[in-house]
Amino acid sequence: MMEMIIPITGAVKFQITLDPGTWIFDDRKIDLDEFFSGGTDEKDEMEEYKRATGAHWSREIMEGAVFPPTLKTERKFQKTQMLTGTFGIRLEPFLKNAQPLENAERVVLETAEGEESFDLETAKSLILKFSQNGQPLREDGPAYALLPDGSNAEAPIRNIRAIRVEQGPAA
Repeated sequence: MMEMIIPITGAVKFQITLDPGTWIFDDRKIDLDEFFSGGTDEKDEMEEYKRATGAHWSREIMEGAVFPPTLKTERKFQKTQMLTGTFGIRLEPFLKNAQPLENAERVVLETAEGEESFDLETAKSLILKFSQNGQPLREDGPAYALLPDGSNAEAPIRNIRAIRVEQGPAA
């Protein structure tokens, strides 16, 4: 059976594990169909949070704390989207949580077929695809690595088994 957990190891302060099976519930997920068709822009997470909180607060003031029919419809739409969508998530927040050491320079994606290496800045921009048409990537997953420009969308890096951060020469 294929391992569904991806460890981040190497030149990091904290070795962490990633579970792509939980990312469907993560607010940072990206709808890849929209993202690669140019349908989404980069979003400031704090601005999005403030906007959503303000809208919710306004709705409660105007309509009370009862869920109006439109909110129920929105939730049903979001659930349907989660069950049928194709999603990814940026690698950057996970690398940030692992805290690469000061002289870390490269990130190596260890796959079943070998290794793919990226400089640290490029690696931060990678998108880890974890869902295709609402289904986890069981066959050759648990995640694929995509370049943010979509240039490898048809031939992503598959079968990722681990992510290793490597140091450069000591300063």
